[in-house]
Amino acid sequence: MSVPSELKYTKEHEWVKVDGNVATIGITEYAQNELGDIVFVELPEEDDEVSEGDSFGSVESVKTVSELYAPINGKVTEINEELEDSPEFVNESPYDKAWMVKVEVEDESEFDNLLSADDYSELIGE
Repeated sequence: MSVPSELKYTKEHEWVKVDGNVATIGITEYAQNELGDIVFVELPEEDDEVSEGDSFGSVESVKTVSELYAPINGKVTEINEELEDSPEFVNESPYDKAWMVKVEVEDESEFDNLLSADDYSELIGE
């Protein structure tokens, strides 16, 4: 199971790539593996505000629908529109093609609350 060391993680299985005050967010390889074949991704609109711990969208698989939870507070600056037509990217490339949203963060100290790759690996038993 891939857990890239340069990313941060949540206990709800989202990954976060930190670039200054912008967080790129997706779901982990572990999460997509547990969900099975992804058939639909629902994302927020650009300029929507997201709040840490609140749902900002969902991922639907052949098995179930799973909520996406915001790992930080901020404003959505970009969504991955390719997922609308190609939700299978979540299964094929969870860390590259399947990023979901980019969020502008007001308080960069919020990144300190996220899990390191080692902590996340421990959480999922890797």
